[in-house]
Amino acid sequence: MIELTELLKLLNQNYLNQFDTKIIGGFDEPFYKVHTEQQPAQIQFSHDYIRSALHELAHWCVAGFERRKLDDYGYWYAADGRNQQQQNEFFKVEIKPQTIEWAFSIVLGIHFEASVDNLGVQVQGIDEFNDKLKKQLCEYTKKGFPKRTHEILTLFSNYLRIEDFMEEIKKRALV
Repeated sequence: MIELTELLKLLNQNYLNQFDTKIIGGFDEPFYKVHTEQQPAQIQFSHDYIRSALHELAHWCVAGFERRKLDDYGYWYAADGRNQQQQNEFFKVEIKPQTIEWAFSIVLGIHFEASVDNLGVQVQGIDEFNDKLKKQLCEYTKKGFPKRTHEILTLFSNYLRIEDFMEEIKKRALV
């Protein structure tokens, strides 16, 4: 398993720098801050939580070039207390980023658990959401991950000397 400081150094020095981007922790809430003339873009994650770092990195991987020009990628966010309709929308937009987070977690040896991100509220549809994550992961292992995700998975697997990250993902998640 990789330590958070190792992960940040690996990403910032060996990958994100080419996109004028840094991943940094210590924030109460995650946020993507676009680059300015004075500083690179920032993928900000909560406190010192490695899972938050991987989740926000996954969102960065999903966001296209135009979205990365907008603070927080221009997405809406409804805080805890979402109604079921809002939760269903959350599930729709979270399938790809959480699947990518899951793949990162597998390669790095970090426990993954799907997030409904709606504490204190009874949420329906969790089992279906987990099924969709597994289906999306299966699709990625058959057709390939998006370019930046693939490059980061390659970076992780080279650093950890994992011979074939696709086989590792299949072995650990798609049994």
